[in-house]
Amino acid sequence: MQIVNDNGCSWINDLNPRSNIKVLDKNEECEWLIIGAGYTGLSGARKLGQLYPGQKILLVDAQLAGEGASSRNSGYLVDTTLNDGFTSNKELDNYKKKADIYKLGIDVIKKFIKEYQVDCDWNECGKYFASSNKEDRKILENFSDTLSKLGFEHNLLSNKELKKRLGTNFYNIALHTKGGILLHPGKLVRAMIDTLPDNVNLYENSLLLNWKKKNNTVICKFKNGSIKTKKIIFATNGFLKSLGIKSNYNFPITLTASMTRSLSDEEFRSLGEPKEWGVLPVRPMGATIRMTKDKRILIRNTAEVFSPYQMSKSKLYKRSLKQKIGIKKRFPELPDDIIQSSWSGIVSRTRNSSQIFEKIDDNIFVAGCYNGSGIGVGTLFGEQIAIKASNENTKEIETIEARNKPTWLPPDPILSLGVRARLIFERVRARSEI
Repeated sequence: MQIVNDNGCSWINDLNPRSNIKVLDKNEECEWLIIGAGYTGLSGARKLGQLYPGQKILLVDAQLAGEGASSRNSGYLVDTTLNDGFTSNKELDNYKKKADIYKLGIDVIKKFIKEYQVDCDWNECGKYFASSNKEDRKILENFSDTLSKLGFEHNLLSNKELKKRLGTNFYNIALHTKGGILLHPGKLVRAMIDTLPDNVNLYENSLLLNWKKKNNTVICKFKNGSIKTKKIIFATNGFLKSLGIKSNYNFPITLTASMTRSLSDEEFRSLGEPKEWGVLPVRPMGATIRMTKDKRILIRNTAEVFSPYQMSKSKLYKRSLKQKIGIKKRFPELPDDIIQSSWSGIVSRTRNSSQIFEKIDDNIFVAGCYNGSGIGVGTLFGEQIAIKASNENTKEIETIEARNKPTWLPPDPILSLGVRARLIFERVRARSEI
């Protein structure tokens, strides 16, 4: 089934349309093939191009490169996450392993930006975990204790201070972490496309139909051609399951988001002219909110089990109504018709919020399933899976492989029913945070 994306993503529409887009329309042979041209695939291709300048490297995506989840997320480069449930000393050690990976992800993005002089609206302003529910103070106090044990700089804030910082009375309690970074995901991933090495050939709008290994070669069939490769890296994240990759260890979730137009000077003054900020929810199904550099408000407050291939305009519109409600609850002084665009996107999740990073066969490798932290971790995993596929090792790989491995999931329909039930439960718990 062909992937059909809506054309309403503001991050993508901020950019100039690309030209010279190539579609696979012939048979090819290569030393390296990467399936998926998001953060992971682009990072892996860049590293392979550096390691093997004389070899042929193909990078193929079912849609336009970088215009899947890589451009459709909320633009958070995270240092910490809240909804992991780490409390005991053993779990604290596991949380540290995850946080170590987040740090490496931030470092690899910083290195890329510095090396290629990338402008992606980088802002080291930190992030907030915030709630309107005063009862969530206990959750944040426990999280604060965890962060203190691990040496993360942070502070708890109440309603009065949050009103000054965010321009809304909605939130009663929040925890601010200093290490979080906000950026423009579309600009970042576009820079990764523009800086691909010369020996990397990019094919787009070329859906992988099926693949198989024969002898020591992997054969991939597409609509108008095929590729034979010596080694393959799967970097399709939310579409790993549909390709039969680690299918009992990951599943896709569909998210929808909306963004307003830029606020007028008068509207912005009515909010107190806050600096750019980003809020993540305390409860898993609460709303993610951002005030962007150019005074737009982004909101994401839906997550569901849904076909990852297409969402109709009518279904997207119904979901955007929830975002309209969410913005109005926080900013009642703003006009009702302020939303400019809405879009959907796919994330990949595992049962225990761990990531996939492994060698499946001698010439088959996979990296993905970032559970909402794909900007930094996806870029890191792409670079490091390329190194692992080259039979090399690094300290970064050792850190990645020290994490808990993804746990087994039941097959459908049990899996889908279970995920839907859990999402409904979490949605009810977070109903005040829409």
